[in-house]
Amino acid sequence: MIACIPAAEGDAAAIAALAAPKRFAGFDFTGGSKLMGVVNVTPDSFSDGGDFLDTDAAIQQGLALAEAGAAIIDVGGESTRPGAAAVSIDEEIRRTEPVVRALVEAGHIVSIDTRNAAVMAAALDAGARIVNDVTALTHDPDALSVVARKDAAVMLMHIQGEPGTMQQDPRYRFAPVDVLDWLRDRRDVCIGAGIAPDMISIDPGIGFGKTVTHNLQILDWLGMFQTLGCAVTLGVSRKSFIGHVAGETEAKRRLPGSLAAGLAGVARGAQILRVHDVAETRQALAVWQGISGVGGA
Repeated sequence: MIACIPAAEGDAAAIAALAAPKRFAGFDFTGGSKLMGVVNVTPDSFSDGGDFLDTDAAIQQGLALAEAGAAIIDVGGESTRPGAAAVSIDEEIRRTEPVVRALVEAGHIVSIDTRNAAVMAAALDAGARIVNDVTALTHDPDALSVVARKDAAVMLMHIQGEPGTMQQDPRYRFAPVDVLDWLRDRRDVCIGAGIAPDMISIDPGIGFGKTVTHNLQILDWLGMFQTLGCAVTLGVSRKSFIGHVAGETEAKRRLPGSLAAGLAGVARGAQILRVHDVAETRQALAVWQGISGVGGA
């Protein structure tokens, strides 16, 4: 893997970035990886659609995830599962803004999971500190300026295509390198707009326009993404590739596979894990960190 890194980055800076300490949105990761808890305020998300569509239920779920150990609560109002239909901007704001506001008022760090600039702006005005965009600020032409103007942190995720069609026939030369190159370009666009590198995290977008083989290749080569100099966020929780590998069709029964994939990602350098099952992941991560000596005495 190391032999490929200078070619991917173009110079020795890639090797320096590989081992350099990462920071993101005020977090450092000297004590180990952080957990990002998922709150889907939607009727149709792939694993928990409808569970937290009610505002009060969503707020309570966010509070519970924070209590269980999530450092960031990720609130989303539009499903981006394969084949998902778009919702109106007004509806997305109606679903997410009161949840964001309540969780911020309770003292928690909140991210808004959206690809729409108006939703980003409403959530940031309500106190969110991070924008988590599955299109890396490419879907909405106003998204980049909103993030830059409001001094928000941003998670840039890779996607091939768009949610409605992304799984129809995804193709890559070699998925890890192609995704790395695309994310480098998006990182550079953000830095050019005035967003500091330590306010950017990159996410390879497991399951977003990728086959099972693509996902497994990206996970195996995940350490290469450290060459971008930004914290790496990884979302594998309950995803369909786990079902394909392990033979489990029900998303909520994929916790063991989610833990295995998440810990494999942490072993390859992921600084943030985006998960549905925070308490269980926190326990698994604590044991892994204890064994490996990360953050230990």
